[in-house]
Parts: sequence; C-alpha cells; structure tokens
Amino acid sequence: MNQKKSEERTKMGKIYYPEWLNEGDLMAVTAPSSGIVDEPDVLRFKNGKAKLEKAGIKVEFGDTVFNYDGHGRSCEAAKRAEEFNRMVKDKNIKFISSACGGDYLCEILPLIDYEGIKANPTWFQGFSDNTGLCFSITTKTDVATIYGDNFGSYGMEEWHRSVEENVRIIKGETVKQQSFDMYEDERHEKITGLEGYFGDKNVNYKGFCGYNEVSEINLQGRMIGGCFDVIVDLSGTTYEDYKGFVNRHKDDGIILYLESFVANSETTVRWLWKLREMGWFEGINGIVFGRPTFESTESDTTYEEAVKTVLGPLGITYIMGADIGHKKPQFTVINGAKATISMKDGKGSILLSCD
Repeated sequence: MNQKKSEERTKMGKIYYPEWLNEGDLMAVTAPSSGIVDEPDVLRFKNGKAKLEKAGIKVEFGDTVFNYDGHGRSCEAAKRAEEFNRMVKDKNIKFISSACGGDYLCEILPLIDYEGIKANPTWFQGFSDNTGLCFSITTKTDVATIYGDNFGSYGMEEWHRSVEENVRIIKGETVKQQSFDMYEDERHEKITGLEGYFGDKNVNYKGFCGYNEVSEINLQGRMIGGCFDVIVDLSGTTYEDYKGFVNRHKDDGIILYLESFVANSETTVRWLWKLREMGWFEGINGIVFGRPTFESTESDTTYEEAVKTVLGPLGITYIMGADIGHKKPQFTVINGAKATISMKDGKGSILLSCD
C-alpha cells in the first residue's frame, strides 16, 4: 500500500481489525520494553507457550524476549524496533504479544514502521508501557490494538477467567466480560512462576456524573486509552493523534480509559488538568478509570477527590475502579472497538463490537 492510499484510508474514519487467530496460527512474542531473565518468569513463559499450543495457538519467542541489558531494557532500541517491525511484516505471524512492560518503550517509537502496520495489520497486545505502541498505532493508523495482559499471564498453571476470556476474544469470539469479584491489591512474590492471581480486595465500581455519584451508568462508544502515565508522556508528540482519532470517529462517540501506575493524587490532578487544557475531554461520551496502582497523597486528597477536582466542573460521566490495568485481573480491551460499558451497584461489564 503506497503512502497516499494509506493516508486516504485513515481519513475515512474506519477501524481496521486484523484477522482473528485460527487453529494453528502463530503468535509471536517480543520485548519492546524490558525483558525476561528471572528463572520463575522464564518458567512461566515456557508454560504459557505450552498452554497456548494446547489451545491451538502456536507460539514463537523473539530474540529480545529472554534478554536484559541491566538497565531496564531488553536490548538497544534499534534491535527492539527491528524485531517488532519484522514481525508485523511477516504474514505468517497473526498476533504479536508483548513480553512485559517497563519504562523505555518510548525509545523505539521513532523507529516504528507505521506504513508497514497499515499495509499488513497485525494484532498487538500488551499493557502498561506497551501503551506506547497500542495508543500510538490506533490513534495514528486506525488499526485496532489490544490493551490486555502481557504474555506472562498465559503461564499461570490454572487460567483465571480473565485469561480464558482473552483467549476466546483473540480467537474472534464475542464475550461479554463481567467484573470480577476480587482483585490483587498487593504485590505477591512468585515462587514457582506458575501462580495465578491473588484475591486481596473486593472489586467495587463507582459511577459519577460531574461531582455526583450515581448508582448506574451505561456508556457506548469507541474505546481508546491505556496507561495514564504513558499517555501523558505521548500527549502532544508526533506519536499520538488522539484528537484526530476522536474527530474521525465522533459519530460513534468515544470512551477514554485511563489506568495509572506511579501517579499519586496530586499527580493525577496535574495530568487530568493537562489533558483537559489540551481539549482531550471535549466531545467524548465518558471516561473509565482502572484501579490506581500506587494510591497515595501528600495533601490529604483521595484519588476520587483528585479526579472530581478536574472532571467535576465539566459534568463528564465517568466510572472508577474498573477491571483495567495493573491490579489484576483485568479485562481485554480493544482500542478502536465499539463498546457498551455498564455499571450498576458496584459491578460492571464490557461488551466489545469490532465493526
């Protein structure tokens, strides 16, 4: 596909969905941020490969995966980008899964072949630092991406419902994902590498319209979002076209979702303020917040109060405490897909439609 045709395609306001996985299709794993070297994690990856292949999905590990440079990266940016670009172009590879998150995926963004992605749309799935690819690809090219578990989750010995549903979704099945009962609030050390999620706290969705808490919310629109930390880094750079994405798909409505890693309440206010001043909340149907990873404050301000400080005056509808992000389990969210998100009395659901 030449550049002119791909630019015209993006202007059309259509989302492009890669082909779903069929029996015997190949999933490739790459490490665009950090890599995997600890023994329990390596064992987990090998078990994930075995379990996926038992489910009919072949798995291939890239050279970057079991590698670590000692400074937060799997290897230098050029090698990480080259492997990703090569996997996108390889027509035998139907799905690309990220090995893990990290801090330095941003270094590969200048080297990503966006025209290659448009020419051969391939599913990419990951979360956390992988927002750098997911958000960038979907807002710039209108090719759908998946904000969901990194590859390690496939390696738990007994798959959690969230993992089972993820596999059904990437095989093309329509799944109404219901909120979970418990989530993992604390970090737990891996002993065998095959552990599942630990249920430390009850899941509790909360809904708001401006300042006011409401017991029920129903949102519809196209999903776009990811890790709040990374999105703030990307905002205003050439590696996102969020406002263009919103404009192209305004007839469908937009649901923005955000889940934070390092942000305390004070940082949350500043980040939301920045996006508000950039016009990111204009013309959207609502916002969904995942559970914040490190909830803390230096000014006696709760996370909920921090969000209200910025969104309250705007009268925006938003949900807090959703099953998205670092505090597992989490939903499989497709950037670009239409979604119906419902919340009632502390529970929620999401139904994705790829049309």
